[in-house]
Amino acid sequence: MPENHVDHHRGVVQRTERISRHMVRLVVGGDGLSGFSTNGYTDHYVKLVFPYEGVDYPRPFSMKICRETMPRQLWPRLRTYTVRAWDPDALELTLDFVVHGDEGLAGPWAAQAAPGDEVIMLGPGGGYAPDPRADWHLLVGDESALPAIAASLEALPEDALAHVFVEVDSPEDELKLETSADARITWLYRGDRPVGEKLVAAVRALGFPEGDVHAFVHGEAGFVKELRRFLRLERGIGLDRLSISGYWRAGVDDEAWRAVKRDWNRQVEAEEAAAIAS
Repeated sequence: MPENHVDHHRGVVQRTERISRHMVRLVVGGDGLSGFSTNGYTDHYVKLVFPYEGVDYPRPFSMKICRETMPRQLWPRLRTYTVRAWDPDALELTLDFVVHGDEGLAGPWAAQAAPGDEVIMLGPGGGYAPDPRADWHLLVGDESALPAIAASLEALPEDALAHVFVEVDSPEDELKLETSADARITWLYRGDRPVGEKLVAAVRALGFPEGDVHAFVHGEAGFVKELRRFLRLERGIGLDRLSISGYWRAGVDDEAWRAVKRDWNRQVEAEEAAAIAS
C-alpha cells in the first residue's frame, strides 16, 4: 500500500502515573512520533484509535482505507483526548485520561496501560490558545477540559488575569495547576449534583472585570449550552472571543454524541440567533 495512505501516528507507552483519584497520565513516545507536530494551541487533541479485536484491518493500517473499504460497524472506534504536553526533542506526548472504573472505553484502557503498549492516533487538531492581548481570561470546564485548562494556564503571560472554574467529583480530584499569571482558581466539587450545575452558578455569580475577555468553556454539552447562552446573550461576548464546545454528552457514548453533535450545535446556534433577533 502506498506510503501516503499512512494517515496516523504510532506511539509506545513509556510510563504511566495516576495523578489524582480519577485521572491517569500516559506518556507516549517512540520514533513513530517523529512526524508529530503542534503549532501553539493549548487545546490540541488527538483521536486515539481502538480497533475491534478479531477484525482484519488494512496493512499498513489506514483509517482512510478502513472507511473506504469496510462496513461502518467495523471501523475502529475513536476517542478524543487533549494533548497535555508535547516534547518534540524527546518525542514524548503526554495525555491525561479521566477514569471511572470500567466505564467507557479509553479510560479503562488507560488504567491498565503499561510501558510497551502501542498507541495509534490521528491528528493533532486544535484551535484555541489564550490571546495575550486580552484584558482578562475566563477558563471553565469539568474534568474532560482540565488538561486544556492546565496547558492554557501555563501559556498565560505573567501580567495576565484569569478567572478559572473547574468542577470535579471531590477534593481528591484536584491537580496542582502551574501558572505565572494572576489566576484566581476555583475548584468546585460536584458530589451528587448534575455535571456542570455548579459551574453555571459560579460563572453567573462572577463579577466580570472590565475590558476584553477571552473565554474557554468546554466539557459536558448540557452545561456548555447553558453557559454559551449566558455569555453570548447576557454578557454579549462575541463568538470570536469564545472557545466553547461540548466535549461529551451525559447519557450517551462517544459514537452516539458525535453522530448528533453537528445537529445539536446547529440547533443551539439557531436558538441563539432567534434570541438575539427578538
